[in-house]
Amino acid sequence: MSHVEFSAGFRASLAACAGADCVCTDPADCWAYGYDNSRRHALPQAVVFARDEAQLAAVVRLCAESGTPLIARGRGTGTTGATVPDQGGIVLSFERMTQIIRLAPADRLAVVQPGVLNAQLQQALEPLGFFWPPDPTSAAVCTIGGNLAYNSAGPRAVKYGTCRDNTLGLRAIDGRGDAFRAGVLTTKGVVGYDLTRLLIGSEGTLALLTEATLKVTPLPETRRTLRASYVDIHAAAAAVAAIMAQPLTPCALEFMDAAALATVRHFAPLELPESIGAVLMIEVDGPLAGIDAAVAAVSAAASVAGLRELRRAETAAEVTALWKLRKSLSPTLRHIAPKKINEDVVVPVSQMGAFIDGLARLGRETGIRIVNFGHAGNGNIHVNLLINPENADEVARAAVCLDQMFSLVLRLGGTLSGEHGVGLEKREFVSRELDPVALRLMAAIKQGFDPHNILNPGKGLPIQSV
Repeated sequence: MSHVEFSAGFRASLAACAGADCVCTDPADCWAYGYDNSRRHALPQAVVFARDEAQLAAVVRLCAESGTPLIARGRGTGTTGATVPDQGGIVLSFERMTQIIRLAPADRLAVVQPGVLNAQLQQALEPLGFFWPPDPTSAAVCTIGGNLAYNSAGPRAVKYGTCRDNTLGLRAIDGRGDAFRAGVLTTKGVVGYDLTRLLIGSEGTLALLTEATLKVTPLPETRRTLRASYVDIHAAAAAVAAIMAQPLTPCALEFMDAAALATVRHFAPLELPESIGAVLMIEVDGPLAGIDAAVAAVSAAASVAGLRELRRAETAAEVTALWKLRKSLSPTLRHIAPKKINEDVVVPVSQMGAFIDGLARLGRETGIRIVNFGHAGNGNIHVNLLINPENADEVARAAVCLDQMFSLVLRLGGTLSGEHGVGLEKREFVSRELDPVALRLMAAIKQGFDPHNILNPGKGLPIQSV
């Protein structure tokens, strides 16, 4: 039924299943639900607003019977086209399922619906002295369901882990319309296969998440901020390796390379010499009684050959000043190239210097300007290709650059995505990372969860493998 008009009978059945007040079919109303934060857009034939598990099960069964694609969507902050209805069908928006069902500090858990915003949950937990560790940059507007769909993390993942490390259980509906529970309410449990962590990161291709039981963490008593400047990326990478090798793990360890620093410097004055080739932003948290010793240990580890300056913030104003450099980068990049290509890859920490060098070489060979920053503590690098998408020659050269970049990532022992997912943008590269047997097993898993191939079809895996 994809890419054709819905019949009057199907529209009536959809309204009966979902509720007339939860369905939009006017193209003008549906238009905004056909995009995410990539440059892709496709008009869905209908938008259904998720209300509860019974409603969702009925909609799934209707779509399964008719072969209609059903694409789950949070707030559309993803960057890979994973929520774009490129095969038509129905977009299922979770924006109305925003209930925080239960907060249980004694058990260190929270139970929420998928439409709850990340920031909304953090605000509810803070008075209780807790937080949920995943902290994507888009926390103010992204949903918990979206975070789980991509296994999104953010800077705190270096110490506290990703969604997979901070989720105890899920309720979900499979592609037949059957509801089930995965996981536990405890931090230990090995009964059956771990469907919870299988569903996290599956980008809505296996099941629709209707409820999440999250593991929450006590807020640290205090935090300290440092900024370390180095002669080049190799010195910074050596510092990252040294920091990560000592017992105390920082709660944030971010980096900016020479190209990123030059980009910011072009638009705003920096309190850094032009000889600086890389910067690390470091935050340490923990008990107040031990914070000075923690800072001293991290500072010592950061003091490798090539360190030019190590600054410590003593006041809130100084913390803001130190982070100003990092926070000014994204607006600057948007100003230079509002439609830049933003890729998300991971390499072993020991290979970060080699990877940045390789990117510089690719930039020279293809004539594409590349700026890099990201989460240094786990080698998660955001590679930004500053291009004009209306320049066909530049787009073609960028495609060559991306292709070679992905090959470089894999040669260095890395992975094609750390937290942005695969969606449509990286689907055709997946077979370079995963071997044929793994792809066959994943295709069988997809078939088991979604035998009619209606849940976000064609996303995440190469088309021939599903």
